[in-house]
Amino acid sequence: MSENGEIAKQIINAVGGKENIQSVTHCATRLRIMINNKDKINTDKIENIHKVKGAFYNAGQYQIIFGTGTVNKIYDEVIHLIPHEQPSTKIKQNENKEGPSFQRAIRTFGDVFVPIIPVLVATGLFMGLRGLLTQKEMLSIFNLLPEDISPNFLLYTQVLTDTAFAFLPALVAWSTFAVFGGSPIIGIVLGLMLVNPILPNAYEVASGNSSPIMMFGFIPVVGYQGTVLPAFISGFIGAKMERWIRKHVSETLDLLVTPFFTLLIMSISSLFIIGPIFHSLEQVILDIVIWLLGFPLGLGGLIIGGLHQVLVITGVHHIFNFLEIQLLANTGANPFNAIITAGIAAQGGATLAVATKTKSKKVKALAYPSALSAMLGITEPAIFGVNLRYRKPFLFGLIGGSAGGFLADWINLKATGMSITVIPGTLLYLNNQILGYLLVNFFAISVAFVLTYLFGFSNQE
Repeated sequence: MSENGEIAKQIINAVGGKENIQSVTHCATRLRIMINNKDKINTDKIENIHKVKGAFYNAGQYQIIFGTGTVNKIYDEVIHLIPHEQPSTKIKQNENKEGPSFQRAIRTFGDVFVPIIPVLVATGLFMGLRGLLTQKEMLSIFNLLPEDISPNFLLYTQVLTDTAFAFLPALVAWSTFAVFGGSPIIGIVLGLMLVNPILPNAYEVASGNSSPIMMFGFIPVVGYQGTVLPAFISGFIGAKMERWIRKHVSETLDLLVTPFFTLLIMSISSLFIIGPIFHSLEQVILDIVIWLLGFPLGLGGLIIGGLHQVLVITGVHHIFNFLEIQLLANTGANPFNAIITAGIAAQGGATLAVATKTKSKKVKALAYPSALSAMLGITEPAIFGVNLRYRKPFLFGLIGGSAGGFLADWINLKATGMSITVIPGTLLYLNNQILGYLLVNFFAISVAFVLTYLFGFSNQE
């Protein structure tokens, strides 16, 4: 048996055997196991298994941290040893019934955005590269001026950077239909209806260059380019409606009746009811976020940078995906990224201090890779494997995050994209912000490292 196969076998035994496992899934860093009886879990035994960087029980799941890449391999070995492993759709149904209702709601919200994030990451990188290639300093290297750039080339770069956000409702509706058991293709079409070129463009209406269509004399109708909530609510209701119609229609008529009535009813309700209401609500949420970020003297960044990693523990930090998407779609910039990057980097700095100071070879073997993982943007190994275990490093990591978040807000750093942070995140700041970004990360790491090294960890631990 391979090393990963042996680890999988030890995990199954430590959680109470195959009969105590209801289902298994995983995210970017954690193996998530639905347990029948959590009293049968031997946490001490699990934490001593090779490659395990921490474990905890949360929202009905026992979560074992391995880190990116490793978790996929362990997951494959675990399901290979559990012949009764459930299909992924049933796993999702079981997960959604477990844990506090608020955490379930946020987890479901996160499930909708996880498949979309890769294209938004790519779009953010395209924005950063376009900013780099059109800088006067960069062009001067090739003896070029901004006016020397081909208009056709700029048009092509606009295709790269604008497409995902212009058709964002289609992506959101597609993913929402998939998560809630509807037909994704219906979700795509419904989402495309929300951004049909026949409708006045939302950006042009916002800038005053166009006017909404007034239906029935009082309902303003526009395209919903760059919006999230209208597509999410429409997708949620549409998926439920499709399933209800399909359940009450004979199989003979299903192909004709179900998509016809789903799209007819949802197009009317989405354009005339859901869209206007939730687009307004979305704007209120965006205004509140901008107001918070507008606190004087960097106070907004200080608060967000200090609290973000607390939310990572609870798993509700996925709500920030919605906020970041909205900031990018409506303002073209994402100040949240630099602030939460400071919180992530600071946890890595605190873990690095533990790794540097400890005399335990086992702690060093865990802390150094966990610190590196944090520098690549994944903090769960650092938080659960090291910092929370010794408590003070986590606290000083939060202080470092506050310090870095304050600085990021104070110097007005704004990313061109989302979802990549710390070292990979440098690609989002190539538009004359790279020095400020590096300074923020260095500051956050330094504060957390120094405080942890001096006051947060004894080398006898």
